[in-house]
Amino acid sequence: MALTLIEKILANHSDKEVVKPGKIIDIKIDVRVARDFGGANVVKNLINNGLELDDITKTFFTFDCNPTGSDQKYAANQQYCRMFAREKGIKVYDVNSGIGTHLVIDKGLALPGSTIVSTDSHANILGAIGAFGQGMGDRDIAAAWATGRCWFKVPKSIKLTLKGKRPINIYAKDIVLNLLNKFGANQLLGYSIELYGEEVEKLTLDERITISSMATEMGAIIILIPPSDEIISYCEERSSKKIDKIVANPDAVYDKEYELDFSTFVPMVSLPGHPDDSIDINEVMKTKIDSAFIGSCTNGRIEDLRETAKILKNRKIAPGVVLKIVPSTDEIWNKCLEEGLIGIFKKAGALVGNAGCAGCAAGQIGQNGPGEITISTGNRNFAGKQGKGKVYLGSPAEVAASAVAGYITTPDKIPEKPAEFKATGEFEKPSAPQKEEFIEKPVVIEGKVWLIGKDNIDTDMIFHNRYLTITEINEMGQYTFDNLEGWKDFAEKVEPGDIVITGKNFGAGSSRQQAVDCFKSLGVQVILAESFGAIYERNAINAAFPILTYKDISSLELKQRDKIKIDFEKGILTNLENNKSVEIDKFSSVQMEIFKKGGLLK
Repeated sequence: MALTLIEKILANHSDKEVVKPGKIIDIKIDVRVARDFGGANVVKNLINNGLELDDITKTFFTFDCNPTGSDQKYAANQQYCRMFAREKGIKVYDVNSGIGTHLVIDKGLALPGSTIVSTDSHANILGAIGAFGQGMGDRDIAAAWATGRCWFKVPKSIKLTLKGKRPINIYAKDIVLNLLNKFGANQLLGYSIELYGEEVEKLTLDERITISSMATEMGAIIILIPPSDEIISYCEERSSKKIDKIVANPDAVYDKEYELDFSTFVPMVSLPGHPDDSIDINEVMKTKIDSAFIGSCTNGRIEDLRETAKILKNRKIAPGVVLKIVPSTDEIWNKCLEEGLIGIFKKAGALVGNAGCAGCAAGQIGQNGPGEITISTGNRNFAGKQGKGKVYLGSPAEVAASAVAGYITTPDKIPEKPAEFKATGEFEKPSAPQKEEFIEKPVVIEGKVWLIGKDNIDTDMIFHNRYLTITEINEMGQYTFDNLEGWKDFAEKVEPGDIVITGKNFGAGSSRQQAVDCFKSLGVQVILAESFGAIYERNAINAAFPILTYKDISSLELKQRDKIKIDFEKGILTNLENNKSVEIDKFSSVQMEIFKKGGLLK
């Protein structure tokens, strides 16, 4: 039977020779990782459910969100995990190590064809070496630590081929921003994408990491790039193991196939608020900036930093602009030191941080303030994700050039004199929230509806990353939607038993469990959406929190606060105000089983 790359990897890790899209299978997990903010909840889940570890040689902590330990709650979580690790003999890649998803590649833990799960929503970076990586919530990771396995729905596959020559001025970040411009945040939702092409084969590991790291922002499960000989050699050297190249069968069946003309790709940036809102950089050329950031799991590799140094050499950062640079791992930081790059950065006036996620995870340098305009190499620029200001996304070359110019530009258009700031006399102020609790539910429920007609509501809009250190469910509800325009007072208005109906790709973004548990805290009974972010869907199912998808409910003529009835088992939605009903997607057998027993770990 012909298999795509994802199907082959999953089949190799299951008890089946052939797996098909849509089927739910149990898969063996080769590498199981928890980070600093999710790690404490993973440990609590294990202890509270009396679970032991399956295999400590495959189990790791990576403290990358707050490698400075600058936040007391992060520091407490990190120490809690360290103590557990000492008891159990678990390897900890501590605050001096760098980003976990990069470490599992560079330390030879993950190999082409292997499976990796992490509390990092960008674990699909592992697609860069042709491995299956998946971000998951703390219940999922606890189950993987305890059993060595997890359930997974086999995704449909897309074959995406880049034809033609790569333009000279196109960096890896430009490639993925061009793809986001073409496909948006939900056109590829739930798919595994295989990337092919003559120029794709030539991509370096660092470039592959940049592209694969933004699969999450495209709504995809993963972007798998078949490993080249160079990638295989790198992984063999790092792991001291012989690796067989894994590829899709020539006659593999794809749900869709696309061919794009690589030669038409242009340098791009993403406009503030949405990574998929990417445009030709010329459309925002000379936009004044306050700060710039180079780093994150998307662009903190040595090639990115060499390119940055090439632009900064013998130049200065524009007056009043702050450039923050954070290598992705300690090994890369030391290479920068050995090659003289750190000296170049410092002479130019940049701030250099220790290895880690930096501003993207709100735990280290890279955050911005109200009214601040930042250009960043991060993978996300959701409102509030990297602070209270506005964040454009671009390549390291564009960010470095912009930091020197004082405005958004490209390396070939750096002016002789940088732009200067003028006083505006404008200032902004923040806001505050409130609380409530949650209830057990049957398979047929009734409640009043909140209609939230928006697509791509991301996890930072649902439960902002500034509250990530909260681990008690009863404290979470008060912060629900306090970063979603038009719904910041949701926690004050909602009543226990209410139901939320929304649009496509609900829960896009991070792997945070709190974005599910905050609704449980408020007593919301169920969320209906046209589609859900892949990680969010898992987190809700595993928490026994009902979520359902629908195709078209316009015939119900629903109005705000109408009373409705939902049958989870039969997949029937009824408007009790006019007795009109439609079919919706019912619970899968796995969802029903987990729901009835009260959660994945019960």
